[in-house]
Amino acid sequence: MEHVRSSAVLTLEGAGAALAAALEHARSHDLRMNIAVVDPGGALLTFARMDGAFAHSGLIAIDKARTVAGFGGAPTADLYTALAGEDAVIRGIANRPGVAAFGGGVPIRVDGHLVGAIGASGGSAEEDAQVAAAGAAAVTGSA
Repeated sequence: MEHVRSSAVLTLEGAGAALAAALEHARSHDLRMNIAVVDPGGALLTFARMDGAFAHSGLIAIDKARTVAGFGGAPTADLYTALAGEDAVIRGIANRPGVAAFGGGVPIRVDGHLVGAIGASGGSAEEDAQVAAAGAAAVTGSA
């Protein structure tokens, strides 16, 4: 029986690359976003609030990234969809502090392993998800 396992973890440099790509995507679509990148345990690695972004959506971006990490790498939009038929569960989760079960949080996976997550907030759930996905792609190399 193994008592220890090794796992890949997003570095600060990787988090910076994700943040830069997400910011560029937001700028190119004239969006004002808050963007957070966390490690697989949900610890904040980097954060940015663009000029003109809603101040209160900053915590939402962090919550989205942490929700992805805390729920095994499920994108926040998928989490809502998975729970949509479970009214009591979705209400319970939605009332938990720090959980955001709506679009805008995506995993950062390398070789199938969750190495971190990115959350974006400031636009529609779809826009948030697109900004976050652009950031994740900078690390994973996927489009």
